[in-house]
Amino acid sequence: MKKIILFLFMAMLLQVAYAQNQPKDFILLKRGSNQKSQIRFYPGESITYKSKKLGYFITDKIVNLDTDFIYLTENILSPADIEEIDIRNKDPRNRTLRNLTALFIGAGGLLLTVDGVNSIYQEGNLNIDSGIATTSGILIGTGLVLLPLRYKTFKQKGNNRIQVIIMRID
Repeated sequence: MKKIILFLFMAMLLQVAYAQNQPKDFILLKRGSNQKSQIRFYPGESITYKSKKLGYFITDKIVNLDTDFIYLTENILSPADIEEIDIRNKDPRNRTLRNLTALFIGAGGLLLTVDGVNSIYQEGNLNIDSGIATTSGILIGTGLVLLPLRYKTFKQKGNNRIQVIIMRID
């Protein structure tokens, strides 16, 4: 028992020491002062961006960060050169919108299915009630309306700023 406790204690100390040696650098996409709308990209992650020099989006992997430059596998980029960043898979608000969309579409489909199965079981033929058809149509329509509301890109203009945060202790 003492060996297990000693082993767990040593593992915890090694984890804390390892975590302190890791650089905590990241790219911060800041939209105003609200922390919920801040998005972070760490070294090792892929980033899809559109620079001022090129008119299309490029996906690249972040290798290293400096105060003035972002080092990617295929490019070296200044944060001021970035026009837009694709945030479809990174923004946590998109997960909420995706879940709401799935909830509304799933509820409408489930309501139609349950009424159809119930009518087949009780009456022997498929008969959907008009009120249930209307309600499920409204639910599915609401889900489809929510589809295009997701946040797609982060544009660097106005209060939207891209910052490189260096948090190294030398």
